[in-house]
Amino acid sequence: MSVEVRAGDVVYVTRAASVQFVSRPIMARVIRVRDDLTTYDGWCWLDVYQLDVKGDAVDRRTILVRPEGLTTTTEGRVRQDPALAMCWRQRVSARPRP
Repeated sequence: MSVEVRAGDVVYVTRAASVQFVSRPIMARVIRVRDDLTTYDGWCWLDVYQLDVKGDAVDRRTILVRPEGLTTTTEGRVRQDPALAMCWRQRVSARPRP
């Protein structure tokens, strides 16, 4: 793996990292790299917390990605990405209200 992904990194996961994020990229904080799981060359399993636009954890996930396709944020801060913010607003507004 030429790109180093470490616990604590905040990454922007798009289709460049995995086809499952073609229409809905996510921001995530890496919990750990799953070295115990085997996978294809150039891919890795990550345990992550999915973050909302404020940087708060909203879900825990295990994802299969190409590390070269991940975008890391500077200094561990969640950047305000307009595309991600738009995607999040659409998801929140589509939820039924109690």
